[in-house]
Amino acid sequence: MTRDDDIGVLIGLSAVVFALDGDRLSVLTTHAKEGEPGLPFGPFDPGRHRTFELALRAFVTAQTGLRLGFVEQLYTFGDAGRETPRATPAPGRLRVVSVGYLALTRDIAAPPSVDARWREVTAFFPWEDRRAGRAPMIDEVITPRLEAWAASAETAKRRRRVEALFALDDDARWNESAVLDRYELLYEAGLVAEAERDGAADGPSARLGQPMESDHRRILATGLGRLRSKLKYRPVLFDLAPETFTLSQLQTAAEAVSGLKLHKQNFRRGVERTGLVTPLGRTVAGTGGRPAELFAARAGERIDGHAPGLALPALR
Repeated sequence: MTRDDDIGVLIGLSAVVFALDGDRLSVLTTHAKEGEPGLPFGPFDPGRHRTFELALRAFVTAQTGLRLGFVEQLYTFGDAGRETPRATPAPGRLRVVSVGYLALTRDIAAPPSVDARWREVTAFFPWEDRRAGRAPMIDEVITPRLEAWAASAETAKRRRRVEALFALDDDARWNESAVLDRYELLYEAGLVAEAERDGAADGPSARLGQPMESDHRRILATGLGRLRSKLKYRPVLFDLAPETFTLSQLQTAAEAVSGLKLHKQNFRRGVERTGLVTPLGRTVAGTGGRPAELFAARAGERIDGHAPGLALPALR
């Protein structure tokens, strides 16, 4: 017997699809009628879909016109109320549970669908790009607002979180993989538009970064953090970089993903030590310098192999 207050469950699938456009990391988004972009999202139908992954590939192609390469499950997002205001057009009293997936592609061409477009990741998380140093908004907006938020509770724990996640001390190390932790801290402090929209902020937010529909920016933060972490222990960069590349192009790709400015000589030495690349015996004209040697990933060292990742020797 079904009670009137019973709530059913709808399983949805969300795709965080990354691609490189030169020195920019971009994410595939879909158009929302209310104006906020979202991630490709679709329901899982157990009667039609044999696996989550096959369903994900099918609806991403249907929504955007793109075919996915590598995909990996990220996390299951099932908090009560996450469908507010609109994670999916779920009928009745359905609790929306979304299984997030990370996907990588080299296809940065304009999606065939008019409702899909590539957007630069830094539009959603501008504080995450440290290639030119610490983002000015950290000192001008984020730090003063977070310090006031921490002081309002008079707890040392809040202050420690702020200092650690945003590396406010001169000797503190920026953890590029803690994307979700930083976003959730800003949400908790009421500094992003989603907190104001969800009624989680006491007053108007600072509206830092481009908001997304439902909890899609949280899912995107999870995907970006996972990708940055994977750089260090799996050769994921080769599924974003071109088939052939110079070491400078590979470094530019690593910097775009990590949001860090890397030490040129140390990065190259690290690449050579891993044995992940092989010279092709060809060169391309450099930009104002000597011709640069072309490389390719070694056969079998793709993302589905067990090769190591790349070191990220950031400049201090």
